Amino acid sequence: MLGTHSTGKTTLLKRIQMELRGHGLTVARTGRLAKRAAAIGLPKMQHHTAASTEWIITQGIADDIAAAAQGADVVLVDRASFDALAYYHAALEHRGEHVHRLERERLRLLASTQAPKYDLLLATVLDPDVPVDQSHDHDHRYRLLVDHHVHGLLSDDGIRHQRVTSDHESQTHAIERALQLCLPEAAL
Repeated sequence: MLGTHSTGKTTLLKRIQMELRGHGLTVARTGRLAKRAAAIGLPKMQHHTAASTEWIITQGIADDIAAAAQGADVVLVDRASFDALAYYHAALEHRGEHVHRLERERLRLLASTQAPKYDLLLATVLDPDVPVDQSHDHDHRYRLLVDHHVHGLLSDDGIRHQRVTSDHESQTHAIERALQLCLPEAAL
C-alpha cells in the first residue's frame, strides 16, 4: 500500500486484514515507519532527506522480512518502498532542491528491489474533497506533490498496481482483489 497521507491507506489495510483473518489466515501488518524515523531524529514529510528515505526503505524491508519469517500467511505492507521515495522526491520539489543524479538513482534502485515481492500493490489516489486527517501535516501543495510522485514513479517504472480512490466501490474492489490473491478458489 502506498499513497500520500490521509488517503485511507491504513484504514483500507485494516479492512483487508479483518477479511483475511475472518477466513482463517494469519496476517501481519507492517508500518509506522515515518513515526519511528522521527522518533530517532530523522526528518519526515517536507523535510525528508536521502538518509531518512534510505532508513525508511531499509527498515521497511527488514520489517517485511521479519513478518514473513514469523510465519504469517499474508504480510500487509503499510507504505511500500516506493512510498518513501515519492515522499523524498516531493520534499525536494517542495523545497526547490535537487539531489545528485547518482544519489537519486541509488535510492530508486533500492526501492525498486522490493517491487517483485509484492503480489498486489495498491496506490491510493488523493481526493481533494476528503478532509485531511488532523494528525498529519496540512500542506496541500506537498500532499499533491506526494500524490503526483507516487503515481509517477509507479508509471515510469512500469510497476503493476491498482489505483484506489476514496469511493466505496474502488475500495471494495481492492479488498476483493486482495482476497482473490490470498484465498484458494474454494474459499471464495
